[in-house]
Amino acid sequence: MVSRNETKGARIMSDLDQQLRKQAYEEVNKQKEVVESDPYRLAYHVMPPVGLLNDPNGFIQYDGVYHLFYQWNPFKTEHGAKFWGHYTSKDLVHWEHQDITLTPSDWFDKNGCYSGSAIEHDGKMYLFYTGNVKDENNNRETYQVMVESKDGVHFEKKGVVVHLPEGYTPHFRDPKVWKHEEFFYMIIGAQSHDETGKAVLLRSDDLENWEHLGAIAGAHVGPFEDFGYMWECPDLFELNGQDVLVFSPQGLEPNGIYYQNLYQAGYVVGNVDYDSVQYKHGDFVELDRGFEFYAPQTTEDDKGRRIMIGWLGLPEEREDAHPTIEHKWIHAMTLPRELKLIDGKVYQLPVEELEQLRGEGVKHEAVELGEKAQALEGVEGDVLEINVETLETVTNEITIHIRNHANLVYNPIDKLFKLDRISYVDGETVEERFCHLQQLKSVRIFLDTSSIEVFINGGEEVFTARIYPDVNENGISFAAEGEEKVTIEAWKLK
Repeated sequence: MVSRNETKGARIMSDLDQQLRKQAYEEVNKQKEVVESDPYRLAYHVMPPVGLLNDPNGFIQYDGVYHLFYQWNPFKTEHGAKFWGHYTSKDLVHWEHQDITLTPSDWFDKNGCYSGSAIEHDGKMYLFYTGNVKDENNNRETYQVMVESKDGVHFEKKGVVVHLPEGYTPHFRDPKVWKHEEFFYMIIGAQSHDETGKAVLLRSDDLENWEHLGAIAGAHVGPFEDFGYMWECPDLFELNGQDVLVFSPQGLEPNGIYYQNLYQAGYVVGNVDYDSVQYKHGDFVELDRGFEFYAPQTTEDDKGRRIMIGWLGLPEEREDAHPTIEHKWIHAMTLPRELKLIDGKVYQLPVEELEQLRGEGVKHEAVELGEKAQALEGVEGDVLEINVETLETVTNEITIHIRNHANLVYNPIDKLFKLDRISYVDGETVEERFCHLQQLKSVRIFLDTSSIEVFINGGEEVFTARIYPDVNENGISFAAEGEEKVTIEAWKLK
């Protein structure tokens, strides 16, 4: 679903910029055969052509085309001086890889063009990102940089527009920009001097001159006494008349079945008072209950949908153990998801365009499940969509066995839904993630060669994970501890 387009930008580039681009393309070509020989290469997800991919950046629909930029290290499967890679799509399904957008080639970003966002204004696309700078003693400097494009193809760095305000450490990054009434606003993830996470608001009337308004969320700002030592990748937007702040806090301790990953990604819901610079909001809720999901970013398209894409990975968590690094690449993006706010909760639905991927399909109606796991004709493979609908109130535990490597389990007594998998670290340990669920009505599963995304009850809960079964393990089966009736549909995905 992803093709490559190496059309070069026409703007005048510095010698270092040209050199870095040349080296990156050489690495892509050098490792192409190794990368594409990986059986775990995904079929319909966005991936790096080589090296490491992380945060989605600059997600926007511009002139009818969806643009998805991303953090990219083309030279190794480790974090380093990041580039901005660039994908485009007309339908959120078929993606083309474009020319490199940003290289770490200027004094204000020499150690990495870190995460940021995009906005359209007066027919132009503007990117905002964090320039990362480190000295020989690893001391950090941070700058917020603006980039201009007249066509979504050629990009020109315009320079630094925000320097580090007082009160924050240099962990001050990931600007998300939008317009509200007559002003532009920028929200930035930050760490204050007391080493607590914050979401910081700035305002501008021209995109170039920014006024620091202060923190609107974080420790000692609103209901949180302490909520992690750093907030990354904030994204503030309106949904169904309320203001949703999505962010990725670092430093949360596990809390029962929640916050089990090294870092989290989630949201709060409330209302922003732009005049008094206050945000009254509720509790934090994880967006995804699975193993790999981080740094999501949203955009609103011309259909009025709020669409989110996340990083199908996590920073610093066992990254050296993924089998794909042997093939010189690591990580991917999630499927694009439409967000809806229902009774104060964010629901996530795979965008309807993904139905274009469907090929041959089968439907098994009123299947009677029992203790013996049963496979169904046409419901097998490694690139598959499966939809399970319960026909009655579930009173017995239901299990879906996936490729001899992962299980989806709903326990109606404990009101828990579980995803477990065999760890890719040692190939033996069984790892588990849970969420509370009052009743199971439907499970929609997107399987790719080495990933799984699970949407429960129309997006009420979501689980995302990488899985690495043996390439020949393609079986799917269903079981219940007592009699349960379900209807199961499945499609091979193209």
